[in-house]
Amino acid sequence: MPATDNYIFELSENVTRTPVSYSTRYGIYLSADLYLPADFDETKQYPALIVGAPYGGVKEQGPGIYANELAQRGFAVLAFDPSYNGYSEGEPRHLSSPEMFSEDFSAGVDFMGTRPFIDRDRIGAIGICGSGGFALSAAQVDRRLKAIATVSMYDISRMHKYGFGDSLSDEDRIAWLDQLAEQRYEDFENGQPALTDRGAPLEWDAEENPIGAEFGGFYSRPVGYHPNSITQFTMSSAMSFVNYALLDNIKWINPRPILLVIGEHAHSRYFSEDVYEAAGEAKELHVVPNANHVDLYHKTDLIPFDKLENFFNSSFN
Repeated sequence: MPATDNYIFELSENVTRTPVSYSTRYGIYLSADLYLPADFDETKQYPALIVGAPYGGVKEQGPGIYANELAQRGFAVLAFDPSYNGYSEGEPRHLSSPEMFSEDFSAGVDFMGTRPFIDRDRIGAIGICGSGGFALSAAQVDRRLKAIATVSMYDISRMHKYGFGDSLSDEDRIAWLDQLAEQRYEDFENGQPALTDRGAPLEWDAEENPIGAEFGGFYSRPVGYHPNSITQFTMSSAMSFVNYALLDNIKWINPRPILLVIGEHAHSRYFSEDVYEAAGEAKELHVVPNANHVDLYHKTDLIPFDKLENFFNSSFN
């Protein structure tokens, strides 16, 4: 079946995809796609996976690629747009929130766990990039999530509080927070919030900005382009991430298992490595050879689907 509606991949003939919508506990309706095996039997109960998008991404990109493959392997998979983004509800548009984005995963459990064909004891989550941190954060308190896998994880709260590579000084943070405080005045007077610069630039110098080139080569080019994925958020959203630590209670997930998948050459791998050190005993770090951060968004020859399938099946048994 050809890619339509800006999906960046072709739907397998062995999978069905159905648009669904459901509410978070904040009353925001999320737009999602439910992927099922083509030979789906409504009288049976299936294991369920909830897949979150990279920070700035949408369900028609990486989450759909993962769902399309894993549904062929016997899972019922939900790929969703985060609150305030994509086709999901929420005003102002492109707001970002550690609480809301973690809640999105629990709302997915609400939806999937109330389908008669889902086994509530076999519900897991996959978080790609920033949603890896949100999936883990949700699982710290939502024990209905029985197993969690992250891929190319970013801890967005750590990133905002300390900068990439923990390079932000206290003085720099104070200056940045002062700038954001002034921005709030401007937003209030303008009646709408200003947006950040694009996380994925339209043009770049790969030598000067290798990380920007990596993101731009995906989001800003046909390979990963989607009109809803502008890789921008409201500037004032950053304040809540500075003030809210997503993963302080990572040990609470134990003994439920965690799988942390990283590319060998990923600029982000230190996030996963540090979570691995901090988590409880039920954990595994899986390194994908010859892969960078963004490769694992979409390159099906590199994404370790066998590993993910085996991880969830063994975790659910």
